[in-house]
Amino acid sequence: MFTSLGRYILLLRLSFRKPEKFSVYWAEIMREMVSVGIGSLGIVAIISVFIGAVATIQTAFQLVGSYVPKSVVGSITRDSTILEFSPTITSLVLAGRVGSSIASQIGTMRVTEQIDALEIMGVNAPGYLISPKVISGITMIPLLIIISVSLGLLGGYVACTKSSEFSTTDYINGLTSGFNTIIVTSCAVKAIVFGFIITSICSYQGFYTSGGALEVGQAATRGVVYSCIMILFADLVISELLL
Repeated sequence: MFTSLGRYILLLRLSFRKPEKFSVYWAEIMREMVSVGIGSLGIVAIISVFIGAVATIQTAFQLVGSYVPKSVVGSITRDSTILEFSPTITSLVLAGRVGSSIASQIGTMRVTEQIDALEIMGVNAPGYLISPKVISGITMIPLLIIISVSLGLLGGYVACTKSSEFSTTDYINGLTSGFNTIIVTSCAVKAIVFGFIITSICSYQGFYTSGGALEVGQAATRGVVYSCIMILFADLVISELLL
């Protein structure tokens, strides 16, 4: 475990050394941002709308017939979506979509000796391959989570329009009442940390792949599994520290 942790830290240190030519790195960062952000927008949008709708329906089901104001449905949906559903579930999905792609891409380059060729030419391979992915992760994944929160709350509104138990007015009143800014801070911190975890861990697994095609698949699987575990662990730590 300590050997892997040391290799991981040293790899990140190499990844963020001063670039040889900034314009090349900038082009790679832009390409990775498009891949991570635009490429994941569809699946994030679909998941977010349904999560928001389901959260609203289940919350309303628990409060039907009680003396609790119906506007509480909007408050609970808002807080649970911003605090937990959007950042955590979206990041777990992105670990599968983005993380596996990163690990398999870098792993394939390793087993086909493309990384060795870069190093022979004097290119800082970790910096060229990993730093653009990490930078795109900590910038685009938070943006995706912001979109996820918005669409989740929109999904809750759509669920209200189809329900006879409570109205959209009650839902909007709940969204706007008793708002605490700490939940936005917690969501932002989680988004940045989760983006770093997904890209860095999967890059590490791909970079140290050895063997052939079978090992590339195993490295991608390990990257996704370890990323998901660390996302849940970081979720617990951040919630404990900020809430």
